[in-house]
Amino acid sequence: MNILKSLTFEPALGWMAGGLLAGLLLLLATALVIHGLRKREDTDADRWALARRTAMVLILALMVLTPSTISKTTNKAVNATDVFIAVDVTGSMAVKDAGYGDHEGMSRLEAARAAVHDLTSIYPDASFSAISFGASASVDLPLTPDVRAVDNWARGLTTEPTSRSSGSSLDAPLNRLSLILKQTKDRHPDDRILLYLISDGEQTGPDERRSFSVLREGLDEAFILGTGSAKGGMVPLSSDVGGSDANGWVTDPRTGQPGISAMDAKTLKAMADEMSGHYQALAKGATVREGATAAASKRYRMTTVDQVRLHVTPLVWPLALVELLLILTEAGLWIRTSRRLL
Repeated sequence: MNILKSLTFEPALGWMAGGLLAGLLLLLATALVIHGLRKREDTDADRWALARRTAMVLILALMVLTPSTISKTTNKAVNATDVFIAVDVTGSMAVKDAGYGDHEGMSRLEAARAAVHDLTSIYPDASFSAISFGASASVDLPLTPDVRAVDNWARGLTTEPTSRSSGSSLDAPLNRLSLILKQTKDRHPDDRILLYLISDGEQTGPDERRSFSVLREGLDEAFILGTGSAKGGMVPLSSDVGGSDANGWVTDPRTGQPGISAMDAKTLKAMADEMSGHYQALAKGATVREGATAAASKRYRMTTVDQVRLHVTPLVWPLALVELLLILTEAGLWIRTSRRLL
């Protein structure tokens, strides 16, 4: 009874080709019946022969439609959360005009470090990957559930040396992110993938910024966290040793005076929109524990769900067996009749 309930047709040739061929065979069976009834007196074929040959054609039509049974299997699947954190380490991230939580007057990179620490706290069951970008981008930490490793990475972040800087390019991590997001999606299709990009939004490179919309397909959620202030501040020179401050300030080549770097909230919001994501400013009194980020952290928790999969099993062999018996019967009767005629 259960088999009959799950019985269906799944043509191996597809419904268009399979349906057309089955229809032609049905027409042939109808023609055989009509011809047999009309010419019954002119042939030695009896009703049994007519029924047998018609059945052979009808069974072929059923085989073309590929009768199948559908069975359901239920698997337990773990929906994990993978959080990718990309932090801007260009020289402007050393400007001390940022705030975070109870603190102000801190460097933008210090605010980024604090945000990373909080992110590891609000996603307790997640895996994290860490990317830093300046003149180029690098994956400093592949996906890992080791929160301590992520915190250590954040504490060790320094701005790139001024001698290596060639202007800020916000799209520097784009190619690297696109690749690792695709790889993660392929390897863990059931995981939820989140991106947090922390930057001051300053774009001073010679090339136009590329759109982040290419990342949208590989993400479940994207957040752009802005650090710094609209007023801005002077950019300290960074030495080649650990990104520590050297004496002096980065000068504006147009004026010869210390350049002023300010957070570009408009650009950061545009980047968030390109990924259909959210923009959140990091400032005194504001942390990632509030707002859109906090809401997302409650939605994206590791969960176990039941996955129901349907398996289609063709059930052609009984029909093929009956068809073979009819063919053998037809062949045997034909041979016997032929011998009589001889």
